[in-house]
Amino acid sequence: MHPSTTIAAELIALLERFAAQASPPRVRALHLPRPECIDSRRGEFCALELDDGTLGLAFVLLEDTFARLTAGEGCAGLAGADALTLARRYAGADGIGRTLGMAAINALSRWVFDRVGYVAPPSTDSIGELDPSAGDQVGMVGLFRPLLGRCTAAGARVTVIELRPELVGEYDGYSVTLDAPELGHCNKVLCTSSVLLNGSADRILGHCGHATQLAMIGPGAGCLPDPLFARGVTLFGGHWVVDAGGVIEALRAGESWSAHARKVAIRRGEYPGLAPANTADRNDP
Repeated sequence: MHPSTTIAAELIALLERFAAQASPPRVRALHLPRPECIDSRRGEFCALELDDGTLGLAFVLLEDTFARLTAGEGCAGLAGADALTLARRYAGADGIGRTLGMAAINALSRWVFDRVGYVAPPSTDSIGELDPSAGDQVGMVGLFRPLLGRCTAAGARVTVIELRPELVGEYDGYSVTLDAPELGHCNKVLCTSSVLLNGSADRILGHCGHATQLAMIGPGAGCLPDPLFARGVTLFGGHWVVDAGGVIEALRAGESWSAHARKVAIRRGEYPGLAPANTADRNDP
């Protein structure tokens, strides 16, 4: 049974509990990718920097978000702003607010992890450790073309959930549909972390009750995973920044920042959790 509150509400509530014990750093700056890189992987994410150097990444290519941010919309007063106030905007409907809110949530999540001494373990593969095999019905939220072949080559049948109607159809070894409830037939699901930003995460995860393995992956997967694990996610895989300055310089130079972060996989069965009853013991200010 899924929680009655939303993922956004639970993430904000968790961060508020930590902020009540120790004041989080404020916002230092927002770093955007260079406009000429926007059609490449180097131009997909922005980085919100906190005063202590912590970074939070967020995807900027949903609808007209990047154009609005580069025009300065929503950016006034960011320097010195309260990061938790900014994080609360993630629960709103406006694309700019959700993007900046997601970046703030990811930055504050890393701040929390650092305070409690949690370091995310490394990822062992690029397909969320689903280990597809013949007989599996794999759901894929978002068309991961490089990973699709691994699933079909293993003999698994794949159902891809997409937002683009022009991709709908039956293909060799997989089908593409706009119908998210089809995930209910899948025993393994690979989900893009973009659902956290486009407002569909609660709905998508609600259709995955049959899945025994549910991996959510992507560079934007930087929030506290507790609300996701409560909704059936078994692996949460993102990028753990190891050189914040390197990421910022790479964004400024229009270069890849992947060398300044490592891929991680937080597994539900290994994750210690940040339950409210335990936060005071593990996060003494």
